[in-house]
Amino acid sequence: MTTISLVAGNCGRGRGYEDGRFEFRSNLYLGKDFLASDLFNNNPFRRRANGCLSKALKGFENGNGRRFRVIARVKKGKKHDYPWPDNIDLDIKDGHLTYLSHFKPLAEKPKPVTLPFEKPLVDLEKKIIEVCRMADETGLDFTDQIGALENKYQQALKDLYTHLTPIQRLAIARHPNRPTALDHILNITEKWVELHGDRAGYDDPAMVTGIGTMDGKSYMFIGQQKGRNTKENIFRNFAMPTPHGYRKALRMMKYADHHGLPIITFVDTPGAYADLKSEELGQGEAIAHNLRTMFGLKVPIVTVVVGEGGSGGALAIACPNKLFMLENSVLYVASPEACAAILWKSSQAAPKAAEKLRITAQEHYKRKIADGIIPEPLGGAHADPVWTSQQIRLAITQAMDELTKMDTEELLHHRMLKFRSIGGFQEGKPVEPERKRNMKPSDASMLNAADIESDLEKLKKNILEAKVPSDPITDQAIEKLKQDVDNEVTRAFISMGLQEKLESLKLELSRASDNQTLNRNLKVKVDKLMQEFKQNLSRPGTYLGLKQKLEKLSMVSRLIEQKEKGKKLKAEINQKIPSEIKEKLEQLQTAQANLSKGDPLDEDLVAEAVKAKKELIEVLKSANLEIVGVAKRKAAAELQEKIVNVKKEIDGEIERVIDIAGLHGKIEELKAEMAIDSSSPKVEKLQAEIKEEIRTSLDDTALKQKVENLRREFATSSEEVIDDKVIAENGRW
Repeated sequence: MTTISLVAGNCGRGRGYEDGRFEFRSNLYLGKDFLASDLFNNNPFRRRANGCLSKALKGFENGNGRRFRVIARVKKGKKHDYPWPDNIDLDIKDGHLTYLSHFKPLAEKPKPVTLPFEKPLVDLEKKIIEVCRMADETGLDFTDQIGALENKYQQALKDLYTHLTPIQRLAIARHPNRPTALDHILNITEKWVELHGDRAGYDDPAMVTGIGTMDGKSYMFIGQQKGRNTKENIFRNFAMPTPHGYRKALRMMKYADHHGLPIITFVDTPGAYADLKSEELGQGEAIAHNLRTMFGLKVPIVTVVVGEGGSGGALAIACPNKLFMLENSVLYVASPEACAAILWKSSQAAPKAAEKLRITAQEHYKRKIADGIIPEPLGGAHADPVWTSQQIRLAITQAMDELTKMDTEELLHHRMLKFRSIGGFQEGKPVEPERKRNMKPSDASMLNAADIESDLEKLKKNILEAKVPSDPITDQAIEKLKQDVDNEVTRAFISMGLQEKLESLKLELSRASDNQTLNRNLKVKVDKLMQEFKQNLSRPGTYLGLKQKLEKLSMVSRLIEQKEKGKKLKAEINQKIPSEIKEKLEQLQTAQANLSKGDPLDEDLVAEAVKAKKELIEVLKSANLEIVGVAKRKAAAELQEKIVNVKKEIDGEIERVIDIAGLHGKIEELKAEMAIDSSSPKVEKLQAEIKEEIRTSLDDTALKQKVENLRREFATSSEEVIDDKVIAENGRW
């Protein structure tokens, strides 16, 4: 309908004339039939310079008898270039029907983006640019220097991109300037027409479909489309399809199957869109329907992973006969960030998760999930998109030449065998029907309780029996323990998500001068961080290795402090004891040694010893020390020998009972079960049965009596006397 704009009414924007007439420009849109004949057929119209037609209408007067003028303007209809242009060429022979696609050339070239691990290359680029600028400004010849820098840059680029880690390849796959599915499609096809809609009322822009030709053959193209800038990413929903997108892809697959068109799919998505609306519309059902249908399609299917392929969202269009991956593309069941958040309680462990998940093209090719790796130029696909697209085309055409030679049955069988061969199987090893698994963070360096107790006792013995102020072996063990605790604490801070706060506090502390006292705000931050750390650490069942090592370090610190205190106190006492008493004590020690050899005891020496004992007590009292009692010394070697003898006797009695009761078979079975899983219920049951049978068959009355006698004898000996010198404990003697 032709529209006419009539401008009328006094809105304060008019123009006055000398006869009192006004032109006003309030917009009023009228149809063709209203005033059309009068406006276009009568002569009194005067065409104005701005293209408006005006006429003084009879009978249109205001209350004062003044006329007003009506301005009419014919407005042209809005011209759309989508979906259909005004002049369609019906005899088009090649090219792309751009009016059927929202994908248009960018008005501006994308800005270069530097990934974190590429910063050394940026420094070399700046040096090259600086030398070139100097050459232009000075007119001097810097050809050799520029050539050397360029060779160094190329070598650094080659070294960097031939030793990429999984997390670095993931960063390249997510590069903002990486070519999208439509970029590759437009680069490899001679003709291309994009098809839209799922025939259920919606067209998902995150999933693109269409028909294109390569070497004169038609193919159905399906791909997940990312945006090239923020605006496009929002429009494409960051390549996360909804159920409409998967049903759109399913419709095109069935269309291709019906018309015999081979299918080519491009995977580039972080995963299916998981919002509430998508779940309500059946996201899981749509993906499952695609999986089931793709295994029954009677046409060849080739899939190329051009970016990242996330979980079922990627697999819904990736059940092909041949799967290819670009060199720096990734395919995963869960993103490394999500995996790290689940297993290590922090997304900062994503590099470790990326390595464990085996997400790279090289890992998938090694495990026969991918059928080939398509090379990329140094710097990634975005460094030369056209060359990358041609490599994709070469791989697709070679695969299609192989697949089109198969009949329908061979094609379906080939697709089924590809997925049946993925993974491995182990036969002959029994599998427990139910097995408990601990999904909390594993600690590779965490010792079990028995190992920690053994190390603690050994370290305690080394500390107490050290003859010199500093034992290198003991110091080395303590230093290693401190390093282990430091590493464990660092990992705990990372898993708790407190690493950034810790680094920030370290930075603030480093800025403060050494002599300057901590301000109140900084103290509050430190206290708050430590309180949060201790609260997370105190939760039951978490950070067991760190807790055990902290207890061990605390025990070692107390022992060292106790020993240093004893040494200091002994030195003070030895200074206060007169030399005469020391001589008498030495004579007494000599007499005791002779007495153990069978020599007669000197009564005068005994009297001198009693007198020396009284004098020693007086000296200790003068030093403000409380005398708790006098302990009878026992030879350590003799006591140790008795302990060993009793232990051998107990072990021999237990071995005799095992032989009599015939428990060797059960013990061997227990060893085998513990090798499989030491915490299984079967292990606990076998242990209880063996202990019960030994207890019932063992006559332990005599053994208990010997152990009790040994315990009493040990209790009467002095634990506070080492090397015949007095040491302190809790300030008492």
